[in-house]
Amino acid sequence: MSSDDIRVGIADYKIGQAPHRIMTVGLGSCIGTIIYDEKSKVGGLSHIMLPDSKPFSAKSDVNPAKFADTAIPLMYQQLKRRVPNGRFKAKVVGGANMFSFKSATSGTGNIGQRNAEAVMEVLKELRIPVVASHTGGNSGRTMIVDLDDFTCMVRIVHQDVIYI
Repeated sequence: MSSDDIRVGIADYKIGQAPHRIMTVGLGSCIGTIIYDEKSKVGGLSHIMLPDSKPFSAKSDVNPAKFADTAIPLMYQQLKRRVPNGRFKAKVVGGANMFSFKSATSGTGNIGQRNAEAVMEVLKELRIPVVASHTGGNSGRTMIVDLDDFTCMVRIVHQDVIYI
């Protein structure tokens, strides 16, 4: 990690440009989604916690960056303002099954899988192709994206580093 790295917290998103890197840690059941334009070398990274904001819509203090259905469209709007003619593509990391429930009827199910499915659906609706992903499993991850060349390093807890 360098002091020039752009760090994205849980339930947050940020936009950056090369020569910087953009990163997020603590991707358990959460999902990190990078949306990137190769020509401008501009990208946005979102760290979502939950798939759907609708169950929380009655609350006035809800953070839209927490949910797949609100964070990704908001981030994409900001990217489009910055790069109006961008040809965006995405990479997706996280969505682990961090919690084991004895009952399949617990109502929560596999939140990591639900997060991954929700992110993929939103990206499909926005017509942003997913060029790589590393989701599922049961280990936490850190995601570091080089905004110069769109290389995405994934550090997996108790495993090797991979690049997607």
